[in-house]
Amino acid sequence: MKTKKLHKKMSVCLVILLISFLGFSQEKTSIAVIGIDCKGIKLDNISMGNLVRLELEKANMYEVLDKYDVSNILKDNGVDANNCFGKTKLVKVGEMLKVDKILTGNVDKFGEKIIFVLRMIDVKSQKIERTNVMEYLDLQEEIQTMAKISLNNLIGIENDPLLVDLLINYDLLVSSPKTTVKLNGPRMGASFTTGDAAKRLSASKDEGGYNMFPVTSIFGYQYELQYLSSGDFQALIEVIGAISGLEAGNFIPSISLMNGFRFNRNGWEIGLGPIFRLAKVAEGYWDEDDNWNLASEMPEGASYDIINGIDNRGDYQVSTSLIIAFGKTFRSGYLNIPVNIYYVPKKEGSTIGLVFGFNIAKKQRRNGDKL
Repeated sequence: MKTKKLHKKMSVCLVILLISFLGFSQEKTSIAVIGIDCKGIKLDNISMGNLVRLELEKANMYEVLDKYDVSNILKDNGVDANNCFGKTKLVKVGEMLKVDKILTGNVDKFGEKIIFVLRMIDVKSQKIERTNVMEYLDLQEEIQTMAKISLNNLIGIENDPLLVDLLINYDLLVSSPKTTVKLNGPRMGASFTTGDAAKRLSASKDEGGYNMFPVTSIFGYQYELQYLSSGDFQALIEVIGAISGLEAGNFIPSISLMNGFRFNRNGWEIGLGPIFRLAKVAEGYWDEDDNWNLASEMPEGASYDIINGIDNRGDYQVSTSLIIAFGKTFRSGYLNIPVNIYYVPKKEGSTIGLVFGFNIAKKQRRNGDKL
C-alpha cells in the first residue's frame, strides 16, 4: 500500500517537473533593436529601427523590448540611441537593457541599389552571431518588404521566392570590350540584283530604266542599340541608313531595321528585319518578247498581267522587303572591322550584297561616360 502511494507521489512530482520544464523551455529570447544606420533613403535611423522592430515582433520568435523602454533606459544611463553603432558599445547597451540579443545593421542607397545589412549580436558572448546582406533594386516604396525579407533571412524564416525575385538586384555582368561590342560607324560595299529587277535597273532611261549595272555601290551608316547582354551573347537593334546607285548618277535611299544577335568572343553575328527603299515605280507589264511596257501603252484588246515595276517615269513609292544578314567582326586592338553578307529575297528579283565598315572601341570612365 505504501509502495503505491510512493509511486503516485513520484508520478505527480514528475508531472510538475515536466510542466515546469516545458514552461521554462518556451520562454522566448529577449532582444532589442538598436543602431539601424541609414544613408541615402527616405527613412531616418529611428524610423528604420521602428520598421525593423515591427517586422521582428510580427515574426513572434523573440521577446522584443519595447522602443519606449529602450529609450527610457538609455536616457537614464546617458546614452544617445542615435549614436550606438559599434559592436563594443552595442554589447554595453545590451547589458544595460538586460537582453540576450541586440539586432543592429545599416541600410544604404548605393547607385541603383539599396543594400540591407542586418546583424545579430549575442550580448553574453559579445560576438556577432548572425549576419545577412541583401542587395535590392532602388524601390524605396517597398522598403518595408525589403526589411521583412532581410529579417526573415537573418532569423531563419523562409521567404516567398517570387517576392524576393521582384526586389532582388542580381549581380550584373562586367561591361568591357569582351562582353559588349558597339559597331556604330560607316558602311560601304556593293550589291548584286537578279531577275526582272536587274533588267529594269540596267535598262536605258528612255525605257524607264536607270542605266545601271546589276552590281551597284552602297554607302551608309549603322547605328545600333543593345537591349540584352549575357556573357558572350548580345541582342541588339540595328538601324542602317544607306544610298546606292551613285556611280550611275542615281540616288536610291534605303533604311534597314534589324534585330541582331552577336557572339562577342568570336565576332559572329546574324540579323534580320525589314528594309524600306524609296524608288520610282509605275504600273506596267511584260510582253511576249519579255519587254517592259507601261500599262498606259497597252494595245486595245491585249491582255497582260499589270504589275508595279521599277520605272524612272513613275512616281516615288516606298517598297518593303525582308533582309537577312550574316557576318563576322575582325579586331585589331581597339579597331573593329565588321564584314557582312546580306540577302533580300523578292519575287521580281532578289539582291545579294557585301558590306564592311570600321569603328574604334572607346574607353569608358567609371561612371560610364565615354572619353
